[in-house]
Amino acid sequence: MDISVVIPVYNEQAALPELYRALADILDQLPQAAEIIFADDGSTDGSGAVLDAFAEGDCRVRVLHLSRNYGQTAALMAAIKNCSGEVIIPMDGDGQNDPADIPRLLDKLTEGFDVVSGWRVEREDNALTRRLPSVIANRLISALLHVRLHDYGCTLKAYRREVVEDVRLYGEMHRFIPVYAAWEGARVTEIPVSHHPRRFGKSKYGIDRITRVSLDLLIVYFIDRAFDRPIQFFGKLGLGFLVLSVATFGWGLVLKCAWDVSLIQTPLPLLAATIGLSGVLFLLLGIIAEVQVRIYYEARRRPPYKIRRTVQHSASPQRPARAAGLE
Repeated sequence: MDISVVIPVYNEQAALPELYRALADILDQLPQAAEIIFADDGSTDGSGAVLDAFAEGDCRVRVLHLSRNYGQTAALMAAIKNCSGEVIIPMDGDGQNDPADIPRLLDKLTEGFDVVSGWRVEREDNALTRRLPSVIANRLISALLHVRLHDYGCTLKAYRREVVEDVRLYGEMHRFIPVYAAWEGARVTEIPVSHHPRRFGKSKYGIDRITRVSLDLLIVYFIDRAFDRPIQFFGKLGLGFLVLSVATFGWGLVLKCAWDVSLIQTPLPLLAATIGLSGVLFLLLGIIAEVQVRIYYEARRRPPYKIRRTVQHSASPQRPARAAGLE
C-alpha cells in the first residue's frame, strides 16, 4: 500500500458521507494505491453504522471501532498503528479539511521532506475561541521547541511511515507529532491548505483546550530538554532554590545586624526554610528521575540516539548493526 488516509471520528454522522465522496474522488485520481482507515472513537450518533456501510461498498475502507471514547490522539494512533501505507495522511472527520489538498502534500514529500504539515491560512473558525488561542499556542510551541510551524493544530498532514511508526502519544499530543519526527532527524515543512467552515454538528473543542495544550507543551518541553538527563533539569531548579534560600536568610541577618530587626519579626527565616526544602526536594526528584531514565533505556535495550546512516571506506570491515548501535 502506498498511501493510508487515517481519520479519527467521533459523532460526525452528518459530515461523513460528503467527506467520503470527496476523498474517494481524489484517491481515484491518484496513481498510487491507497486505503482509508476510519477510527470510530466510541460515537453514539450512528457514525459507526455509516462507516460500516462505506467499508461494505469500498475495499479500500477499513473501520476500527474503539470500545469507548478515548480522545482524538488515541483514535489517531489506533488508525496509524493499523494502516499499511508508506505515506500516512491524517484528516479530521468533520469535513473541514479538504481532500483536494492531498496531491499537493504528496508532491511536497517528493521534494525530499519527511513531514508536510498543513497550514490553515484562512481558517474558518471562531476568531476569539479558536483562532486567537491557536495563534498564541503555535507561536509559543515554535519558540520553545524550535520546530517552526504556523499551524500545529491542523490535522491534515503527510508523514513518511518511518518517522511516525515508533511514535507513542498520550493525552492530547497528536499536534506534536512533527516535533517528535524532527527530533528523529525528519525534514519538516508546511504548505497552505484549504479550510472549510463546519457545516454539520458542533466542534468537540472549546476554550478549555488551552489548559490541555499548555500541560502537554510542558511535558514535551521537558522531554526535549531533559528526558535523557533529568538531573540537569531538576538539579538546576534545586540549586536555584537553595541559592535563593541562602539569599533570603542572609537578608534576614542583614536586617538583624544593621537595623536591629529581630528574626521573629519577619517571615524571612520561615520563607528561607521553605525555599531551601523545595530545593532539596527538586534535587532528590532529579536523582530519582535519573535512575528511572537509565532503567528505561536499559529495559528497552535502545540507546538514547538514532543513527540515520553510516559512511565508511569500502575496504573497511563491516560491523554488525546492533553492536554499532549499542556502543
